[in-house]
Amino acid sequence: MSHYPESSPGWSGKTPLLTQVAPNCLMDDHGHPRFGYFDGPVTELALDRFDYCDSMDKPASRWARHFHYKQFQFVSVLTADYLLGAALADIRYLGSGFAYLYDIRANQLTEVSWLRPMGMQYRSVPSPMSGTGKIGGKQGTLTLNIHQGQWQLQLQTDRIDAELSLDTSPLSLPLALCNPTGYNGWTYTQKHNALMVSGKLLVDGASVALGGARSGYDFSAGYMRRDTSWRWASLNGETETGLSIGFNLAAGVNETGLNENACWIDGRRYLLGPVQFEFDRLNPRSSWQVYSLDGRLSLNFSPLNHRHEKRDLWLLRSNFRQFMGYFEGFVIDDAGIKHHVQRQLGLTEDHYARW
Repeated sequence: MSHYPESSPGWSGKTPLLTQVAPNCLMDDHGHPRFGYFDGPVTELALDRFDYCDSMDKPASRWARHFHYKQFQFVSVLTADYLLGAALADIRYLGSGFAYLYDIRANQLTEVSWLRPMGMQYRSVPSPMSGTGKIGGKQGTLTLNIHQGQWQLQLQTDRIDAELSLDTSPLSLPLALCNPTGYNGWTYTQKHNALMVSGKLLVDGASVALGGARSGYDFSAGYMRRDTSWRWASLNGETETGLSIGFNLAAGVNETGLNENACWIDGRRYLLGPVQFEFDRLNPRSSWQVYSLDGRLSLNFSPLNHRHEKRDLWLLRSNFRQFMGYFEGFVIDDAGIKHHVQRQLGLTEDHYARW
């Protein structure tokens, strides 16, 4: 399974990736986004300050400033019995959301979804530090609250009643970065995995134990490419020695000098280099190979089930697949210690969007 031997002679054991203190405001005094890795969340994206120009260097119209901005948020929670996922997306023309419950033992997936036209029954707030995103309808209501950087998930559907807090230690840093995107855009992303969970989760009226549960979140926003796609992998679990481990791995969006690859081991964040994804898009049962070219990470993913959705709305398109399955493999931290992952349940995703 491994693409590389036990040690990689070209790797020194020290990460070359530099970070900076997170600014309160993403935009500088000239209206330009600050790029780089940040050691903490950015408080305010300050969209109104962004000096947005078109491809011919002319100031973008008010219409373009509004409709070219995209934002999505995602939360996953893993318990002994269930994997819960919930997402909210604001692409300006539409608001969409989904929530699913994966029964691990039964290998059964149930889901609800929402699709709302501009501004109707949904809202989002462009801040990774504070605000409330919400979408609802006859199938229920999904609410994502962020208060001083702490995430809370509220979900009410026919099967699920959840009020959950993702407990972030101040000593555990998120992955936070901003990258140039396309010719004149930018993307800010903030992610954190292997977080503990508190609160309540009821499934069909029965309380679900949260002891040992782990969670992760994703906040991504910016002026992204009109046609974009990504591959993604996420885990909230344990190493073979019982340490908490989480990772976020991706290819396709944030790769203009930086990438959004990181792992958390016992709460400590390690930034990783570029990662490759190999899988058969036309065969949802095929395994995935996820590995880094520097030899620090090599994973095999075996899918069990998946959520999929295709929408062709003329100007807007989406081809989405998110898989639940087991990871096997290893990751090497900055000290050169190899941490093995054995049969840990996590997620992968393959997504194309025109927005």
